Amino acid sequence: MNTEFGQRLKTARKAAKMTQADLAKKVGIGQSTIAELEKSGNGSSHVPVMAAVLGCSALWLATGEGQMNTPVGAGSNVEPGPDIRGKVPLVSWVQAGAWCEACNPVDISEVERWLACPVPHSKSTFVLRVRGDSMTAPSGNARTYPEGCFIFVDPERRSPVNGDRIVACLAGSNEVTFKVFKDEDGRRWLQPLNPSHEPIREPFKVLGTVIGKWEDG
Repeated sequence: MNTEFGQRLKTARKAAKMTQADLAKKVGIGQSTIAELEKSGNGSSHVPVMAAVLGCSALWLATGEGQMNTPVGAGSNVEPGPDIRGKVPLVSWVQAGAWCEACNPVDISEVERWLACPVPHSKSTFVLRVRGDSMTAPSGNARTYPEGCFIFVDPERRSPVNGDRIVACLAGSNEVTFKVFKDEDGRRWLQPLNPSHEPIREPFKVLGTVIGKWEDG
């Protein structure tokens, strides 16, 4: 008998016009796992990537809260103001690449927590906890990102302009990093805010643009 979670998963898959095999391949798991989840699943550690692949709300898929899809042009995404725009998942740095690409066979662990995002964002948006001090700006700079703070990353914004804060994947190592995007005189590189760290000049792929920051109180 289909569970509520299983029914939501099946509904989203059908809406995306995907077979179980299609979804399994993009998430990086077996078709039998998708079949079992649709039949009797009550949740899954793969929810974030499945939601990204299916183009649906991860919160809706996991809990049934809210809408399956955010309507294009919905007022909640375009009206100014400090109201909460929805909750997005906190993922690890290793998970971030799979979240954006939804194609690498990565075992996605349980979402640690959901954070409310107070700015307009796409349904693919996720949160990362800043690690290290490379984005800690010198004293007096208001735009600083100390270790432990949270950044909201929108992977549907992959055309940054000079000075944007982005999350990128380094071509040589596949390491995911958070830096300032620099584009001057035809040259692109990743610039840390902390002057004690060196710029990164190796090729990289933009995974998303940082649209907000939040710190635990």
